Amino acid sequence: MTETFGDLGVNPALVTALAAKGVESPFPIQALTIQDALAGRDVCGKAKTGSGKTLAFGLPAVQLIAERDVDGIGGLIMVPTRELATQVLEELQYLGKALDIKSTAVYGGANIEKQINKLHEGTDLLVATPGRLIDLLDREELSLETVELVIMDEADRMADMGFMPQVEWILRKIKGQHQTLLFSATLDGAVDVLINRYQTDPVHHEVASKEVTVENMTHLFLQVHDMDKPKVLASIIEGAERVIVFCNTKRSCDRLSADLSKARVSAEVIHGDLRQRHREKALDAFMAGQTKALIATDVAARGIHVDDVDVVVHFDPPEDHKTYLHRSGRTARAGEEGTVVTLVLWNEELAVKRLQKRMDLDEPIVEVFSNNPKLGNLEELIS
Repeated sequence: MTETFGDLGVNPALVTALAAKGVESPFPIQALTIQDALAGRDVCGKAKTGSGKTLAFGLPAVQLIAERDVDGIGGLIMVPTRELATQVLEELQYLGKALDIKSTAVYGGANIEKQINKLHEGTDLLVATPGRLIDLLDREELSLETVELVIMDEADRMADMGFMPQVEWILRKIKGQHQTLLFSATLDGAVDVLINRYQTDPVHHEVASKEVTVENMTHLFLQVHDMDKPKVLASIIEGAERVIVFCNTKRSCDRLSADLSKARVSAEVIHGDLRQRHREKALDAFMAGQTKALIATDVAARGIHVDDVDVVVHFDPPEDHKTYLHRSGRTARAGEEGTVVTLVLWNEELAVKRLQKRMDLDEPIVEVFSNNPKLGNLEELIS
Protein backbone atom coordinates (compact mmCIF):
# COMPACT_ATOMS: atom_id res chain seq x y z
CA MET A 1 0.00 0.00 0.00
CA THR A 2 1.34 3.41 -1.02
CA GLU A 3 2.24 5.72 1.83
CA THR A 4 0.36 9.04 1.87
CA PHE A 5 1.23 12.46 3.30
CA GLY A 6 -1.45 11.86 5.92
CA ASP A 7 0.35 8.69 7.01
CA LEU A 8 3.46 10.82 7.63
CA GLY A 9 1.58 13.06 10.06
CA VAL A 10 1.04 15.97 7.69
CA ASN A 11 -1.82 18.27 8.71
CA PRO A 12 -5.07 17.43 6.81
CA ALA A 13 -5.34 21.03 5.55
CA LEU A 14 -1.91 20.69 3.97
CA VAL A 15 -2.82 17.30 2.49
CA THR A 16 -5.86 18.96 0.88
CA ALA A 17 -3.67 21.80 -0.48
CA LEU A 18 -1.28 19.25 -2.00
CA ALA A 19 -4.13 17.26 -3.55
CA ALA A 20 -5.45 20.44 -5.17
CA LYS A 21 -2.08 20.67 -6.93
CA GLY A 22 -2.25 17.00 -7.95
CA VAL A 23 0.36 15.91 -5.38
CA GLU A 24 -0.88 12.79 -3.59
CA SER A 25 2.08 10.48 -2.94
CA PRO A 26 5.36 11.49 -1.30
CA PHE A 27 8.69 11.14 -3.10
CA PRO A 28 11.28 8.98 -1.30
CA ILE A 29 13.12 11.91 0.37
CA GLN A 30 9.78 13.22 1.65
CA ALA A 31 8.69 9.82 2.97
CA LEU A 32 12.03 9.44 4.76
CA THR A 33 12.37 12.86 6.39
CA ILE A 34 8.96 14.41 7.09
CA GLN A 35 8.08 12.35 10.17
CA ASP A 36 11.43 13.01 11.84
CA ALA A 37 11.20 16.72 11.06
CA LEU A 38 7.66 16.91 12.47
CA ALA A 39 8.87 15.08 15.59
CA GLY A 40 11.37 17.91 16.21
CA ARG A 41 14.53 16.00 15.25
CA ASP A 42 17.49 17.57 13.48
CA VAL A 43 17.51 16.05 10.00
CA CYS A 44 20.36 15.62 7.54
CA GLY A 45 19.01 14.68 4.10
CA LYS A 46 21.18 13.64 1.19
CA ALA A 47 19.38 13.87 -2.13
CA LYS A 48 20.02 15.36 -5.53
CA THR A 49 18.27 18.36 -7.07
CA GLY A 50 14.86 17.40 -8.43
CA SER A 51 14.19 14.75 -5.77
CA GLY A 52 11.40 16.69 -4.04
CA LYS A 53 13.42 18.33 -1.25
CA THR A 54 11.35 21.52 -1.15
CA LEU A 55 8.26 19.71 0.14
CA ALA A 56 10.45 17.55 2.39
CA PHE A 57 11.31 20.65 4.43
CA GLY A 58 8.46 22.95 3.34
CA LEU A 59 5.65 20.84 4.78
CA PRO A 60 7.24 20.43 8.25
CA ALA A 61 8.26 24.12 8.24
CA VAL A 62 4.71 25.38 7.64
CA GLN A 63 3.15 22.87 10.05
CA LEU A 64 5.63 23.41 12.89
CA ILE A 65 5.51 27.19 12.64
CA ALA A 66 1.70 27.11 12.62
CA GLU A 67 1.72 25.17 15.91
CA ARG A 68 3.77 27.74 17.85
CA ASP A 69 2.28 30.71 19.69
CA VAL A 70 5.12 33.25 19.41
CA ASP A 71 5.15 36.24 17.06
CA GLY A 72 8.12 37.00 14.81
CA ILE A 73 10.14 34.96 12.34
CA GLY A 74 9.77 31.32 13.38
CA GLY A 75 11.60 29.63 10.51
CA LEU A 76 14.65 30.58 8.44
CA ILE A 77 15.38 28.83 5.13
CA MET A 78 18.79 29.59 3.61
CA VAL A 79 19.30 28.92 -0.10
CA PRO A 80 22.24 29.63 -2.44
CA THR A 81 20.52 31.59 -5.23
CA ARG A 82 17.77 34.14 -5.73
CA GLU A 83 16.08 31.89 -8.32
CA LEU A 84 15.82 29.11 -5.75
CA ALA A 85 14.58 31.59 -3.13
CA THR A 86 11.66 32.63 -5.34
CA GLN A 87 10.79 29.03 -6.16
CA VAL A 88 10.85 27.93 -2.52
CA LEU A 89 8.70 30.94 -1.63
CA GLU A 90 6.13 29.98 -4.25
CA GLU A 91 5.84 26.50 -2.72
CA LEU A 92 5.58 27.86 0.81
CA GLN A 93 2.94 30.42 -0.09
CA TYR A 94 0.37 27.94 -1.35
CA LEU A 95 1.02 25.66 1.62
CA GLY A 96 0.99 28.60 4.04
CA LYS A 97 -2.48 29.67 2.92
CA ALA A 98 -3.84 26.41 4.32
CA LEU A 99 -2.58 27.21 7.85
CA ASP A 100 -2.46 31.01 7.72
CA ILE A 101 1.35 31.15 7.66
CA LYS A 102 3.02 34.12 5.98
CA SER A 103 6.27 33.63 4.03
CA THR A 104 8.70 36.21 2.64
CA ALA A 105 11.84 35.91 0.52
CA VAL A 106 14.87 38.22 0.61
CA TYR A 107 17.73 38.00 -1.88
CA GLY A 108 20.31 40.13 -3.61
CA GLY A 109 19.73 41.81 -6.96
CA ALA A 110 16.29 43.09 -5.90
CA ASN A 111 15.22 46.35 -4.23
CA ILE A 112 16.20 46.08 -0.56
CA GLU A 113 13.76 48.82 0.54
CA LYS A 114 10.81 46.88 -0.88
CA GLN A 115 12.02 43.77 0.94
CA ILE A 116 12.33 45.75 4.18
CA ASN A 117 8.75 47.02 3.80
CA LYS A 118 7.58 43.45 3.27
CA LEU A 119 9.40 42.31 6.41
CA HIS A 120 7.84 45.11 8.43
CA GLU A 121 4.41 43.76 7.48
CA GLY A 122 5.35 40.66 9.45
CA THR A 123 6.46 37.18 8.39
CA ASP A 124 6.49 33.70 9.91
CA LEU A 125 8.84 31.96 7.48
CA LEU A 126 11.81 33.71 5.89
CA VAL A 127 13.58 32.42 2.78
CA ALA A 128 16.95 34.13 2.28
CA THR A 129 20.22 34.10 0.43
CA PRO A 130 23.11 34.60 2.89
CA GLY A 131 24.44 37.91 1.55
CA ARG A 132 21.11 39.76 1.59
CA LEU A 133 20.23 38.33 5.00
CA ILE A 134 23.49 39.70 6.45
CA ASP A 135 22.76 43.13 4.90
CA LEU A 136 19.37 43.19 6.60
CA LEU A 137 20.77 42.02 9.94
CA ASP A 138 23.48 44.70 9.76
CA ARG A 139 20.79 47.32 9.18
CA GLU A 140 18.83 45.85 12.11
CA GLU A 141 15.78 45.51 9.86
CA LEU A 142 15.02 42.02 11.15
CA SER A 143 15.73 39.81 14.15
CA LEU A 144 16.43 36.09 14.37
CA GLU A 145 15.68 35.92 18.11
CA THR A 146 12.38 34.08 17.62
CA VAL A 147 13.72 31.52 15.12
CA GLU A 148 12.92 27.95 16.17
CA LEU A 149 13.58 26.17 12.87
CA VAL A 150 16.60 26.60 10.58
CA ILE A 151 16.72 24.96 7.16
CA MET A 152 19.71 24.88 4.83
CA ASP A 153 18.81 23.84 1.29
CA GLU A 154 21.45 22.86 -1.27
CA ALA A 155 24.19 23.26 1.33
CA ASP A 156 26.77 21.89 -1.12
CA ARG A 157 25.91 24.65 -3.61
CA MET A 158 26.35 27.27 -0.90
CA ALA A 159 29.80 25.79 -0.21
CA ASP A 160 30.68 25.71 -3.93
CA MET A 161 29.68 29.37 -4.28
CA GLY A 162 31.83 30.46 -1.35
CA PHE A 163 28.98 31.25 1.06
CA MET A 164 30.13 29.14 4.01
CA PRO A 165 31.66 32.02 6.05
CA GLN A 166 28.37 33.96 5.72
CA VAL A 167 26.26 30.89 6.52
CA GLU A 168 28.26 30.19 9.67
CA TRP A 169 28.11 33.86 10.71
CA ILE A 170 24.31 33.72 10.44
CA LEU A 171 24.05 30.40 12.29
CA ARG A 172 26.08 31.83 15.18
CA LYS A 173 23.50 34.63 15.47
CA ILE A 174 20.70 32.15 16.22
CA LYS A 175 21.11 31.77 19.97
CA GLY A 176 17.93 30.11 21.20
CA GLN A 177 16.93 26.47 21.22
CA HIS A 178 16.13 25.50 17.63
CA GLN A 179 15.77 22.60 15.22
CA THR A 180 18.00 22.35 12.13
CA LEU A 181 17.25 20.61 8.83
CA LEU A 182 20.01 20.33 6.22
CA PHE A 183 19.59 19.10 2.66
CA SER A 184 22.45 18.58 0.24
CA ALA A 185 23.51 16.43 -2.71
CA THR A 186 26.83 15.75 -0.96
CA LEU A 187 27.70 15.67 2.73
CA ASP A 188 31.48 15.92 2.71
CA GLY A 189 33.95 18.80 3.18
CA ALA A 190 32.41 22.09 4.31
CA VAL A 191 28.93 20.53 4.53
CA ASP A 192 30.22 17.96 7.02
CA VAL A 193 31.60 20.85 9.11
CA LEU A 194 28.11 22.42 9.20
CA ILE A 195 26.55 19.13 10.31
CA ASN A 196 29.09 18.63 13.12
CA ARG A 197 28.97 22.24 14.37
CA TYR A 198 25.33 23.19 14.01
CA GLN A 199 23.23 20.02 14.21
CA THR A 200 22.42 18.06 17.36
CA ASP A 201 22.27 14.28 17.01
CA PRO A 202 20.84 14.54 13.49
CA VAL A 203 19.00 11.63 11.91
CA HIS A 204 20.55 10.89 8.50
CA HIS A 205 18.47 10.00 5.46
CA GLU A 206 19.77 9.33 1.99
CA VAL A 207 17.96 8.74 -1.26
CA ALA A 208 20.24 6.44 -3.19
CA SER A 209 20.33 7.79 -6.72
CA LYS A 210 21.70 5.76 -9.56
CA GLU A 211 23.88 7.83 -11.85
CA VAL A 212 21.23 9.67 -13.74
CA THR A 213 23.40 10.04 -16.85
CA VAL A 214 23.26 6.36 -17.56
CA GLU A 215 19.91 5.35 -16.13
CA ASN A 216 17.39 8.03 -17.05
CA MET A 217 18.78 9.98 -19.96
CA THR A 218 19.33 9.48 -23.65
CA HIS A 219 22.55 11.14 -24.81
CA LEU A 220 22.99 12.52 -28.32
CA PHE A 221 26.22 14.03 -29.63
CA LEU A 222 25.68 15.91 -32.88
CA GLN A 223 28.48 17.23 -35.04
CA VAL A 224 27.33 20.55 -36.49
CA HIS A 225 28.78 23.29 -38.63
CA ASP A 226 29.38 26.70 -37.11
CA MET A 227 27.04 28.70 -39.37
CA ASP A 228 24.33 26.02 -39.18
CA LYS A 229 24.55 25.46 -35.40
CA PRO A 230 21.79 27.92 -34.28
CA LYS A 231 19.46 26.53 -36.96
CA VAL A 232 20.05 22.98 -35.71
CA LEU A 233 19.08 24.15 -32.25
CA ALA A 234 15.99 25.93 -33.63
CA SER A 235 14.83 22.67 -35.23
CA ILE A 236 15.32 20.79 -31.94
CA ILE A 237 13.36 23.41 -29.98
CA GLU A 238 10.48 23.41 -32.45
CA GLY A 239 10.04 19.65 -32.02
CA ALA A 240 10.35 19.60 -28.22
CA GLU A 241 8.05 20.59 -25.36
CA ARG A 242 10.43 22.38 -22.99
CA VAL A 243 14.17 22.90 -23.57
CA ILE A 244 16.99 24.32 -21.45
CA VAL A 245 20.02 25.42 -23.47
CA PHE A 246 23.42 25.95 -21.86
CA CYS A 247 26.11 28.30 -23.14
CA ASN A 248 29.53 28.83 -21.60
CA THR A 249 29.43 32.63 -21.57
CA LYS A 250 26.91 35.46 -21.12
CA ARG A 251 27.88 36.84 -24.53
CA SER A 252 27.20 33.47 -26.15
CA CYS A 253 23.72 33.43 -24.53
CA ASP A 254 22.86 36.86 -25.95
CA ARG A 255 24.22 36.05 -29.41
CA LEU A 256 22.28 32.77 -29.50
CA SER A 257 19.06 34.50 -28.46
CA ALA A 258 19.46 36.94 -31.38
CA ASP A 259 20.18 34.07 -33.80
CA LEU A 260 17.09 32.15 -32.65
CA SER A 261 15.00 35.29 -32.98
CA LYS A 262 16.08 35.54 -36.63
CA ALA A 263 14.94 31.94 -37.04
CA ARG A 264 11.59 32.98 -35.47
CA VAL A 265 12.11 30.84 -32.40
CA SER A 266 11.45 32.64 -29.12
CA ALA A 267 13.69 31.89 -26.15
CA GLU A 268 14.17 33.50 -22.75
CA VAL A 269 17.69 34.27 -21.49
CA ILE A 270 19.07 34.34 -17.94
CA HIS A 271 22.61 35.27 -16.95
CA GLY A 272 24.39 37.35 -14.33
CA ASP A 273 24.42 40.64 -16.25
CA LEU A 274 20.63 40.82 -16.47
CA ARG A 275 18.51 42.60 -13.86
CA GLN A 276 16.83 40.36 -11.33
CA ARG A 277 13.39 41.47 -12.52
CA HIS A 278 14.26 40.38 -16.06
CA ARG A 279 15.55 37.01 -14.84
CA GLU A 280 12.43 36.34 -12.80
CA LYS A 281 10.17 37.35 -15.70
CA ALA A 282 12.12 35.08 -18.08
CA LEU A 283 11.93 32.13 -15.71
CA ASP A 284 8.21 32.69 -15.07
CA ALA A 285 7.49 32.76 -18.81
CA PHE A 286 9.42 29.53 -19.30
CA MET A 287 7.76 27.77 -16.37
CA ALA A 288 4.32 28.90 -17.54
CA GLY A 289 4.97 27.48 -21.02
CA GLN A 290 4.81 30.88 -22.73
CA THR A 291 8.16 30.11 -24.33
CA LYS A 292 9.64 26.69 -25.04
CA ALA A 293 13.31 27.46 -24.51
CA LEU A 294 15.44 28.93 -21.75
CA ILE A 295 19.06 29.88 -22.52
CA ALA A 296 21.34 30.05 -19.48
CA THR A 297 24.89 30.11 -18.22
CA ASP A 298 25.90 27.55 -15.59
CA VAL A 299 25.98 30.09 -12.74
CA ALA A 300 22.57 31.59 -13.59
CA ALA A 301 20.99 28.14 -13.79
CA ARG A 302 22.08 27.06 -10.31
CA GLY A 303 19.11 26.35 -8.13
CA ILE A 304 16.55 26.49 -10.96
CA HIS A 305 13.97 23.74 -10.54
CA VAL A 306 11.68 23.35 -13.53
CA ASP A 307 9.67 20.17 -14.02
CA ASP A 308 8.90 18.52 -17.37
CA VAL A 309 12.05 19.63 -19.20
CA ASP A 310 12.27 17.00 -21.93
CA VAL A 311 15.49 18.18 -23.60
CA VAL A 312 18.71 19.75 -22.33
CA VAL A 313 21.05 21.09 -25.01
CA HIS A 314 24.73 21.77 -24.42
CA PHE A 315 25.02 24.46 -27.11
CA ASP A 316 28.60 24.91 -25.95
CA PRO A 317 30.10 21.63 -24.69
CA PRO A 318 30.89 21.88 -20.95
CA GLU A 319 34.48 22.06 -19.78
CA ASP A 320 34.29 19.04 -17.47
CA HIS A 321 32.14 16.01 -16.67
CA LYS A 322 30.78 17.50 -13.44
CA THR A 323 29.33 20.45 -15.35
CA TYR A 324 27.89 18.03 -17.91
CA LEU A 325 26.15 16.07 -15.16
CA HIS A 326 24.87 19.16 -13.39
CA ARG A 327 23.47 20.69 -16.57
CA SER A 328 22.02 17.41 -17.78
CA GLY A 329 20.29 16.86 -14.45
CA ARG A 330 17.77 19.55 -15.44
CA THR A 331 15.96 16.82 -17.37
CA ALA A 332 15.10 13.28 -16.23
CA ARG A 333 14.03 14.71 -12.87
CA ALA A 334 12.04 12.75 -10.29
CA GLY A 335 12.17 9.53 -12.26
CA GLU A 336 11.09 10.99 -15.62
CA GLU A 337 13.02 10.36 -18.81
CA GLY A 338 14.85 13.00 -20.79
CA THR A 339 17.17 13.64 -23.72
CA VAL A 340 20.51 15.42 -23.53
CA VAL A 341 21.97 16.83 -26.75
CA THR A 342 25.54 18.11 -27.13
CA LEU A 343 26.34 20.16 -30.24
CA VAL A 344 29.93 19.58 -31.33
CA LEU A 345 32.02 21.61 -33.78
CA TRP A 346 34.83 19.86 -35.70
CA ASN A 347 37.53 21.30 -33.41
CA GLU A 348 35.70 20.17 -30.24
CA GLU A 349 35.49 16.45 -31.04
CA LEU A 350 38.60 15.38 -29.11
CA ALA A 351 37.57 17.26 -25.96
CA VAL A 352 34.05 15.81 -26.15
CA LYS A 353 35.40 12.27 -26.56
CA ARG A 354 37.54 12.79 -23.45
CA LEU A 355 34.40 14.02 -21.66
CA GLN A 356 32.51 10.87 -22.70
CA LYS A 357 35.33 8.69 -21.43
CA ARG A 358 35.16 10.31 -17.97
CA MET A 359 31.48 9.37 -17.78
CA ASP A 360 31.75 5.88 -19.31
CA LEU A 361 29.64 6.98 -22.25
CA ASP A 362 30.32 5.43 -25.62
CA GLU A 363 28.12 7.38 -27.99
CA PRO A 364 28.88 8.19 -31.65
CA ILE A 365 29.21 11.80 -32.74
CA VAL A 366 26.76 12.03 -35.63
CA GLU A 367 26.94 14.73 -38.29
CA VAL A 368 23.63 16.58 -38.83
CA PHE A 369 22.35 19.58 -40.74
CA SER A 370 19.46 21.84 -39.78
CA ASN A 371 17.29 20.59 -42.67
CA ASN A 372 17.27 17.04 -41.19
CA PRO A 373 13.58 16.37 -40.39
CA LYS A 374 14.57 13.99 -37.58
CA LEU A 375 15.71 16.98 -35.46
CA GLY A 376 12.03 17.72 -34.94
CA ASN A 377 11.59 14.29 -33.38
CA LEU A 378 14.76 13.26 -31.58
CA GLU A 379 13.44 9.74 -31.00
CA GLU A 380 13.79 9.15 -34.76
CA LEU A 381 17.35 10.43 -34.63
CA ILE A 382 18.08 8.03 -31.76
CA SER A 383 16.69 5.05 -33.64
